[in-house]
Amino acid sequence: MPRNKKKNSRGGQHGAVQPFSDEDASIETLSHCSSFSDATSVADEGGETNEDSALEDFQYKLKGFIDSTVDKSAKTRQGALDGLKTAMATRILYEFISERRMTITDSIERCLKKGKGEEQRAAASLACLLCIQLGSGIESEEVFKTLKPIFKNILADGSANIQARQAVATSLGLCTLVAEDDILDVQATMECFENLFTRSYAKADGTCPSISPQMSQLHTNSLLSWALLLTICSSSQLKDVLQKHLPKLQRLLESDDVNMRIAAGETIALLFELARDIDSDFEFDGWDELCDKLNALATDCNKHRAKTDKRKQRSVFRDVLKAVEEGDFQSETIRFGTERMNIDSWVRKRTYDAFREFVGSGMNYHLQANEFIRDVFELGPPMLVDSATMKAMKISRFERHLHNSAAFKARTKARSKFRDKRVDVGEF
Repeated sequence: MPRNKKKNSRGGQHGAVQPFSDEDASIETLSHCSSFSDATSVADEGGETNEDSALEDFQYKLKGFIDSTVDKSAKTRQGALDGLKTAMATRILYEFISERRMTITDSIERCLKKGKGEEQRAAASLACLLCIQLGSGIESEEVFKTLKPIFKNILADGSANIQARQAVATSLGLCTLVAEDDILDVQATMECFENLFTRSYAKADGTCPSISPQMSQLHTNSLLSWALLLTICSSSQLKDVLQKHLPKLQRLLESDDVNMRIAAGETIALLFELARDIDSDFEFDGWDELCDKLNALATDCNKHRAKTDKRKQRSVFRDVLKAVEEGDFQSETIRFGTERMNIDSWVRKRTYDAFREFVGSGMNYHLQANEFIRDVFELGPPMLVDSATMKAMKISRFERHLHNSAAFKARTKARSKFRDKRVDVGEF
């Protein structure tokens, strides 16, 4: 992460005090993480069982997962990788992982080289979570230095499993953001992504290339990772990108894949935002034509497209059109524990979405406790709350149920006022 990168920014914090965690988020996380229910249930029961014993049990399971990543059975290796992924997505494990990072890296490397399909996909995701846990520093750089050549080989290999290539395209982008220290290497990685997503460009006559849905997803993932790395490019690099790619990115808006169209639209909005940061009077020669295309997508009534796709597309492209025409962004507030964070720019949105894709429902916890992620979003040091205060701040399950029920009822009423049942008439 070359720009605004603090060396040795670790993924977590240490000590007896713990960050206040959002109980709703933890419950949602634990619902699909039965492997760790024994350890985490201690906190829910108010610490009635000895916490040290619970921690030892939890670490014992993690050690078992690490050992199982070299098992002869592909199913066992897959389960071990998934177990480690869930643990890293829902907890801060810096000290435990730091001591074993090379062992875990070796296991990931072996699974990427010798595994197939889902195993490679899980290994690629685990590599990214490992870098997130270690933060931006020497440790994550060493991990990425080992895995980057393998990532690039899989990404460029047309005969490799398509699911593995899709996962690598996403993981390589975020790992580069976290652990790459040389801006020239960042640029080289961006060129790898360009070699993929540019194959989805519409031809000069307006016809779209014939691409399978899975290959289109690979191109979409590559475009999103490329857009993520745009957020750390220098001004001179951005100027080159604007000149080379902004006129051509419009061709992706003609894609038959709704996800590609949306990714292209959000990338265009991001580029306009970055361009205006460099030059507030930025002008684009094809501005009128671009706005016409964006407006058509924001009001799309094409009968040959699924209604759910059209609704999703229209919502996104209304925001994209405002970004291009007026430089506006629809701000969003993220609440985690006692804190709030505003997603108030396309740069921040792309970065937030990239991290959330890997940590999932554990994002709120990482926003509270992961020093590296807090540094990325300029949240400052973690807010610490001792165990007694944390226990006092928790609400009972019944109170939480009443609160959620009331919120659901209010949300339903609010939405019913704006729901227009006639909006899709004539689209069949």
